[in-house]
Amino acid sequence: MPDAPLPPLQLTDVQRSVAEELDRIAPVIDELGRRFADAGHELSLVGGPVRDAMLGRHHNDLDLTTSARPEQTERLLKGWADAIWDMGRAFGTIGCRRGDWQVEITTYRSESYDPSSRKPDVDFGDSLDGDLGRRDFTVNAMAVRLPGRQVEDPYGGVVDLAHRVLRTPGRPEDSFSDDPLRMMRAARFAAQLGFTVDDGVREAMTAMAERISIISAERVRDELVKLVCAPYPRLGLTLLVETGLAALVLPELPALQLERDEHHRHKDVYEHTLTVLEQAIDLEHRLGGEPDFVSRFAALMHDVGKPRTRRFVADGTVTFHHHDVVGAKITRKRMQALRFSNDEIDAVGKLVELHLRFHGYGSGEWTDSAVRRYVRDAGDQLERLHILTRADCTTRNQRKAARLARTYDELEERIARLSEQEELASIRPDLDGNQIMELLGIGPGREIGQAYQHLLELRMDHGPLGEERAREELLAWWAAR
Repeated sequence: MPDAPLPPLQLTDVQRSVAEELDRIAPVIDELGRRFADAGHELSLVGGPVRDAMLGRHHNDLDLTTSARPEQTERLLKGWADAIWDMGRAFGTIGCRRGDWQVEITTYRSESYDPSSRKPDVDFGDSLDGDLGRRDFTVNAMAVRLPGRQVEDPYGGVVDLAHRVLRTPGRPEDSFSDDPLRMMRAARFAAQLGFTVDDGVREAMTAMAERISIISAERVRDELVKLVCAPYPRLGLTLLVETGLAALVLPELPALQLERDEHHRHKDVYEHTLTVLEQAIDLEHRLGGEPDFVSRFAALMHDVGKPRTRRFVADGTVTFHHHDVVGAKITRKRMQALRFSNDEIDAVGKLVELHLRFHGYGSGEWTDSAVRRYVRDAGDQLERLHILTRADCTTRNQRKAARLARTYDELEERIARLSEQEELASIRPDLDGNQIMELLGIGPGREIGQAYQHLLELRMDHGPLGEERAREELLAWWAAR
């Protein structure tokens, strides 16, 4: 995780990288380039694939731009592509697949927003330079003409890429007025590429932050997910906070910058949160190693209940009682506003609510019952809860950190041992609903649920009872009612 900008790239390395990538994708771009040229149309590799080629990053998803209109593009792809789709036809885009390659070809275009509209107006353009001039950043406003492989860079994108800086092709105010989501894309690219943002771009983002309000929640959400799942999310999140965009799209994050005073002591919650996020990322190998949005977003949101629950104590300390429960409610509300799926909301909300559970059991005096309840409550989020709990230790006291890690190691060992003995992941009472109804001689209803819950609590406290003892316990409970 870079605390400082990454070093500049050498232009010779950039040139070599792009040549190697163009050779790799030659089976697609050379054939398509000749096909379009023979029909009298221009075709160029453009945007992200060109940028990433210069960075030595390989993709099988290719973006191209053309002078051909969508219906002409579709005709030229027939007989060459294995499959063709046109869901983006209204925006000038025709997609196709050829073997392992996925290609999207878009007619030269311009996009602009009415000040009160959430959807872009699309007009087709007539030149490659005009198309590049309407793109978001200079590093995305480069193209390679096909089939001749001539690089077009009218706005200095190669130099900006070498210096790892984000600038807009024209005035940033004009770019962000056309599409305000580009302000969030600046933060996302900073997080993905480790780039810094030009001062003029930063100033425009700050001055125009309010304009993000015309963008749909779904598009904001998608950019936020990409940012959080990027290699350097701290860079992007910090930019959102410093420009005021976070106050509009994720206000819970800047709210963590709690005021400090000389009389009351507590951690810097905002910096602590960003550190927890980075430490959670370092533990993602436990989930397979790929970026995991649920785990990362839970780390980002785990303390959002603190501003509302902060209380000052006479001895100079500060308390945040029940910030886990309050934070889970805040998290769910924010994720609903951003149109996340119910599954994602439930997963992140559960992790935020449970992130303190481990500390509720002192220094390791866990009973078997407590272990069972911990596993039951975590459910299918147990591995992510392990990650969040470990990541939440940001103390500089090495002895304390080692003790917490050792205690959690012991808890995981306890969970593993009990899981072998009792199948903790699917804890159920020793009698099912049908057996309960038969034994008590009653039909379905609330009392069956109460009986089931009673047996489940016994199972949590004492482990597997066996059917015979479960029947005895159930009859005793029924008689006592």
